[in-house]
Amino acid sequence: MTLVPITQAVHVIRSKNAGPYELTLDIIFKTQAGFAATRDAGIFTPQSMAKLYGIAETAILKVIHYEPALAIKITLRRPMTSGAFGETDVYGAQQHAPLLQMMVPVA
Repeated sequence: MTLVPITQAVHVIRSKNAGPYELTLDIIFKTQAGFAATRDAGIFTPQSMAKLYGIAETAILKVIHYEPALAIKITLRRPMTSGAFGETDVYGAQQHAPLLQMMVPVA
């Protein structure tokens, strides 16, 4: 299996709030084949996301492979409530950065 940087295989990598207590990470692939190869390789799991983000596996609430949109959606607990004192990303818009270092299979 040949791996490429995720930025070569996807159109969109983003993060955003999913309410004040959760974040959602969206990964939208360019092709059906790239989505399927990544899904079938088991790259995105609660275990892999917990390791990537340095958080407990229980903080990863969902990993959804949504084929109609060629997307993977990951929901995780925010380490701090959005807008809480000391919280540094109120909108959750900067939390996708660790995903940029990932490698995914080419179809």
